[in-house]
Amino acid sequence: MILFNTLATLSGYLYVKHIMNIKHSPKVLFVCKKRQSSGPGPYAKLTSSGLLNSATFVNNMLNKNGIESHIVDIIDNNSIDSEVHKFRPTHVVIEALWVVPNKFDILTKKYPKIKWIVRLHSNTPFLANEGIAMKWIYDYSKYKNVIISVNSQKILRELHGLLKKPVLYTPNYYPVKFSNDTTNIKEYGVLNIGCFGAIRPLKNHLMQAISAIEYANSMGKKLKFHINGTRIENNGNPVLKNLQSLFANNPKHELVEHKWLSHKDFITLLRKMDLSLQVSFSETYNIVTADAVNNNVPVVVSPEIEWVARIFKADPTNSKGMLHKIRLALVFKFFGLHFINKLLLYCDSKKAESIWLKYFKKGEYTY
Repeated sequence: MILFNTLATLSGYLYVKHIMNIKHSPKVLFVCKKRQSSGPGPYAKLTSSGLLNSATFVNNMLNKNGIESHIVDIIDNNSIDSEVHKFRPTHVVIEALWVVPNKFDILTKKYPKIKWIVRLHSNTPFLANEGIAMKWIYDYSKYKNVIISVNSQKILRELHGLLKKPVLYTPNYYPVKFSNDTTNIKEYGVLNIGCFGAIRPLKNHLMQAISAIEYANSMGKKLKFHINGTRIENNGNPVLKNLQSLFANNPKHELVEHKWLSHKDFITLLRKMDLSLQVSFSETYNIVTADAVNNNVPVVVSPEIEWVARIFKADPTNSKGMLHKIRLALVFKFFGLHFINKLLLYCDSKKAESIWLKYFKKGEYTY
């Protein structure tokens, strides 16, 4: 029996090593698809995305740790081949579901030694709105050198028993900076609350806006509720219309619609906020919240954003509870106690860094 268990363990280890094909000098290529803003006029142009930011953070971390890595932001499937040819990677990480499965008929035959990793950034509730999601995931899995990876433990558990091959856990990494810079001057009598990100039904913008208005009224302040008004996805137009109507009928307060910004410009805007709200119905990580925490802006989120301290989490369907958490977060900010979230973000990122390095330095991964 002992011999049998030993052989079984050894065979499992060799299978994992075979799947990943880790060599002494791995080269990792991250491939993102350029995003198209749905806004009118000058905003209808190619823009950066949260996915690009997320991949860039991991890319930079790998390079810092001596693993050669490169990231590209391309137009479509047809641009992958040329980028792979130029960089000659051992591993290609496709960020999110956008490469048509049959493209791997060509890519895996032309580059048979490359390991292709399709990395999902959404939990199941969000994927349910993508009509191609499950079909494409199963189609990808049919290719020997194509592996599905996820950045959430929830969907990792759900897919693990559904697919015939292991699913990789590739968590988000965020470069935390420990500073307590609070030099931005706040507007007197005005409460600036950011609820940034693409306008989608599962982002829960309307409920958060109602709670923010209620809090501002209780404090006798004018609310400026900041959103990204030019990135509308997954039938998000009704959400935006309802937000506009809400503020039109509450003229004391203001809905501020921003265009989609570069990450650098977004951080400049975010630092002007008194609070960041991300009380959404479905998340795997949420870069906006990490940006806020890293820049010393207090946050209120839903339980979906697991790395944030529980005291700052609100039920996305309970406006009264959300109101209470907004008040609590701002009190904690006054006393400097919101800093706990930065410590949690740092610990989460160090854990993620360790997991990524195990993949590419030791050929080990968690599934």
